[in-house]
This record gives sequence, structure tokens and C-alpha cells, in this order.
Amino acid sequence: MSDTVRLTVAQATVEFLAHQWSERDGERQKLFAGCFGIFGHGNVAGIGQALLQHETAALAAGSTPGLPYVLARNEQAMVHTSVAYARQKDRLQTWVCTASVGPGSTNMLTGAALATVNRLPVLLLPSGTFATRRSAPVLQELETPYAGDVTVNDAFRPLSRFFDRVTRAEQLPSALLGAMRVLTDPVETGAVTLALPQDVQAEAFDWPVELFADRTWHVARPPAEPARISAAAAVIRSARRPLIVAGGGVHYSGAEAALQALCEATGIPVGESQAGKGSLPHGHPQQMGAVGSTGTTAANALARQADVVIGLGTRWSDFTSASRTAFGAEGVRFVNINVAGFDAGKQSGLSVVADAREALTELTRALDGYGVSEEYRAEQADRWREWDAEVEAAYYPPATVTDQLADGLLTQAAVLGSVNELSDPRDVVLCAAGSMPGDLHKLWRVRDRKAYHVEYGYSCMGYEVPASIGIRLADESRDVFAMVGDGGYLMMPTELVTAVQERVKVIVVLVQNHGFHSIGSLSEELGSQRFGTRYRFRDHESGRLDGDVLPVDLAANARSLGVHVIEVGSRDELDQAIRQAKEAPAHGGPVLIHVQTDPLVPAPDSESWWDVPVSQVAELESTTAAYQRYLEHRTHQHPYLTPTTVSSESSEGES
Repeated sequence: MSDTVRLTVAQATVEFLAHQWSERDGERQKLFAGCFGIFGHGNVAGIGQALLQHETAALAAGSTPGLPYVLARNEQAMVHTSVAYARQKDRLQTWVCTASVGPGSTNMLTGAALATVNRLPVLLLPSGTFATRRSAPVLQELETPYAGDVTVNDAFRPLSRFFDRVTRAEQLPSALLGAMRVLTDPVETGAVTLALPQDVQAEAFDWPVELFADRTWHVARPPAEPARISAAAAVIRSARRPLIVAGGGVHYSGAEAALQALCEATGIPVGESQAGKGSLPHGHPQQMGAVGSTGTTAANALARQADVVIGLGTRWSDFTSASRTAFGAEGVRFVNINVAGFDAGKQSGLSVVADAREALTELTRALDGYGVSEEYRAEQADRWREWDAEVEAAYYPPATVTDQLADGLLTQAAVLGSVNELSDPRDVVLCAAGSMPGDLHKLWRVRDRKAYHVEYGYSCMGYEVPASIGIRLADESRDVFAMVGDGGYLMMPTELVTAVQERVKVIVVLVQNHGFHSIGSLSEELGSQRFGTRYRFRDHESGRLDGDVLPVDLAANARSLGVHVIEVGSRDELDQAIRQAKEAPAHGGPVLIHVQTDPLVPAPDSESWWDVPVSQVAELESTTAAYQRYLEHRTHQHPYLTPTTVSSESSEGES
């Protein structure tokens, strides 16, 4: 009979999590870097007590806790911090997040959705009401008349890749093991939720000691079937104008070198999704930059005429395909390489289900001797040269632009240019929502595989500040520049306090433009006249939000949270502020640079489209005109349904 140890469910959970490891390619690391949490009546005496006991015992023994605890300020934000950490660690490590019953737990729902959309691992431990129901209804309990076992935590089910509720102590081992399996699966990973009723957390049980032994979870690299590689190579060999679309799977697989080898052997150019940006370094001859709705003119011009498109680790979002208008050549065919069969099967393409690095290595061998024409290589160089000149002009706008700016205002592109050129190649730029993700996608020159971090799967406003903490915790050798507009900042500045508390150096560049820049531009394009997108007083005469600019001082707000703030009013002052922030102590806490921009000066156009429906009938002339433009764009959408079905031995494509 095996030995047992008597612990509560919460204590057993913490002890188990402290002994989990992940391994890939022979490299082993702790699966959980620590636990973020905010305590309430649902978890303070359960997970809270367990974390205290774990920390106390470790420190008494002269060691570091296996699951260190960090106090967060917002439950949604702590999930964002964990997800950003996991992305920076190529999904091999993450954090645990614990929250109290009711609103504390449901505050994590947005973070859960973001994690699952982006296929990034995070473990959520939301507390629940009493499993025994002896005190029901308890404070913050959702009473559902038609089902006594439904709680607010059931809202996590559609947002999680794995969900379980532990209502008896005996259920805990299977729940924990099931959670670890999903967290370390490159296909299934995302938010994992283990709902823990508050009374169950405190229950004692005799656990087998084997439950708390070190356990290593292998992160697989599924190889491609040889027949699928042969079929893919046959399709690519038939192409005169192939194009690779690199997605986040390139980075998670560590496939950058394999991609570069394939491109140099064949001359196939690369366009990048938001998650795939940096798959090739800036300046590489096959690097065409961003593709799609926020793409470069170079990548989008090649996309329009590509006869074979190779999707590499991309989930084919509407921004990447420009709402199915990016690839316009008649009979264009797709080859999709993805570790997830769900994504590999999109666009009616030939599906290669495999790890990106493994598939690229085999595909390079299968394409030995194949290369695009010198004319196609020359076209790539010409188109990139033209686009790079556009970027330089945006970074350093001419007098015809700057002379029109009010005193103290810069263009957003110029702000990005200063940060790009004065940051180190390994520093990380971070963004999630507003107009800056699109501008970064087009304009940012990536010089290191982990130097670009834009969350554009869920594009969650407020992600930037908490995520910057996660990235810095993942790698303290890199400075992190969180680019955030005033709209995003107001959503979630609270984790600046956590950065102050933990002395985490992050550099927040707060771009103040007094409203929602991105949606303002979209609203105008769709005929809605920027309605509801500007931060203004309500005018008593008109009754509308079109009065003076609000006297909101976000720099003062950041100072009140304990942040070192630098306010700038010119390009020279901005450059000096960036240098000053770079020179700040490594453990000196956050630095915020406050800069004002003109939201009416756009970045260079992508010559692309994004499908946002326009009102079919309207009394406003601006809306009616926008609808006619919408109908014109719709004519360029393609279903991408290839009629031919061919065996792997054929030289043709496969639908």
C-alpha cells in the first residue's frame, strides 16, 4: 500500500502544481512560474492558506517556493500577464491564476477568451459556492431556478480548452492530470479552468505521495507524413509566384531558422500575420513584411498575384486574408502547414498536419533544386524598396506634415519610429488594440524573433500594461515597450501598481489622442462620422458629445500609482525620454512616457480591405456612400474553393 499525506484539496493542488515540468527537445523547465491571485471569501482560506503554507515552509527550509505568489490588482489583468509570459516562453511555461467566488472569478472570463483565441496556456482556479449547499444561497451566488448545480463558473466552459469542477476530493487527481495534458498540448492548449468550491478547497484528504512527485510533460513535435510533404512539394513546384504566409506557429515551433533556410534555397517571399511578424528578420531579401488588412504594399501586391499560397502556422484570420480579398489570382491554391488539423484544413487547401519546424525541414529537402525566377526575386526587391521608403517617410514625416501639427503634437508613426530606432534589437514592443497594432504590423522593423508582441487574436483593450509585466518576468534581459493609447490605458492601468510592487521595469509609451483613434477612423470610413469615438464634454446646446476636450491628466494618474512619468512635447524630447527610460535601473519599477499625437494623420495605406458591414439603408449621405464602397469591395471576395482533387502522387493541387 502506498504512503499517503493528509492535506486539504487546496494544499494538494498547490503542492502538485509546484512539481510540474514541461520538456521539449530535451530542454526541461518548470511549467508554472508562479501564481497570481486576488483573495476573497471564496479562496482566502483555501488556495490562499495553501500558498501561505507553501511559501512559509520553503523559506523556513532556505529554498525558493516552488509556486511563488504575486498579488495582482485586477483578475482579468493577471490572466493577461500570464498569457503574455506564456507567449514569450513559446508556450512552454505559464502562470496559475486564482480568484474568489462570483465577480472575482467572472472577471477572468475575458482573459480566458483571449488565451483560448490565441492558443496560449494559462491555468485558472476560480472559486465557487458551497458544494454541500448547506449555507446556500451564499454571498455572490448566482441562483438559477432551473438547475441547482449551475454557477457563474459555468461561463468558463465555452471559453476553456479544458474545464472541470472538483466537488469531491477524490476528483482532484484526475482533474489536475487532465489540465496538465491540455496545457502542454500544442494543438489543444488555451485556457484551462478548474473550478474549486470554497468548502471543498478546505476539505482534508489522504493523498498518495506519488501525486506530488516531479512530473515532466513532453511537448510534442508531430512530424509530417511523407506523402503530405510530397504532395505539398508538388504543388509548390508548379508555382511561378508562390508566397508564404507565416503565422504564430513559426515562433511557437522555433522554426525561424528552418523558414530562412527554405526561403534562401527557393527564393519564396514571406508575408506575415500579426502573430507571425518577425519570422524573418528585417532586411532579409525574402521578407515582405505584414500581409492582409494591415499589411505592406509589398506583401499585398505579391499576394494579389500569388498562384500558390503556403500558410505556415497561421489560423487564417480575416485580417490576414483581408477578409478573403488578399489572394486574387484565378485558380490560386493553398498549402496549409499547421500543427492543428482544424487550422490546416482552412481555405480549402492541401493540409499538412505537423510541427512547423519539422515540416519546413522536410519540405526544404523535397524542394531541392526548385527556385523562383530571377524576375520574381527582382520584383520582391523592388516592391520592398518602395515600401521601406514609405516607412522611412512615416518615421520622419516631411515638413508638409509636421507644419500642420499643433504645438506639442507628433504623428503616431513618428512615435513608433523613435521607439523602433532607439530601442535595442532584442527589446520587445507590445500592443493589442486601437490603431497602433495596425501601424506596428506595417511599420515596425523586427530584428529579433521575440521582439514583437502584438495580441491581435482577441485585440483586447487594456492588455498592454499587464502583459508588459509578463514579458519582462519571462526575460529580464529585454526592455519591454508597451505601446498604448489613452483608450486602452483607461481600460486597465491598475497593474502598474503590481509593477511598482514587484519592481518590474516596463516602459509604457502612452499615446494621448483624446479618443478612440482606430474606431474613429473606421467609423468615418463606414459613414458614421466618428460618432461616439472622441473624449469630449457634452455640449449643452447641441446635446451631443462634441464639446471641448476633457481635462483628463493621465500623466498625473500614472504618477499617483507610483510610476516614474516623463512628459514630452517634441520629437527631441521623446528621443531623450526613450534614452532615459532605457537607462533606468533594471529593478526600478515602471517608467511611463506621455506623448500627444494627432489622430487625423494616418500611417501609409495598405491598399487592402477589412470586411465590416455597412448599413444597407440610411438617411445619412455619408453612410449611403460608404455602403456603395462596401459593395464594390465585396465583389473582390473569394470563397477559395478549389475544384480539383488530386492524389499525393500528382503534380496538381488538392482541395
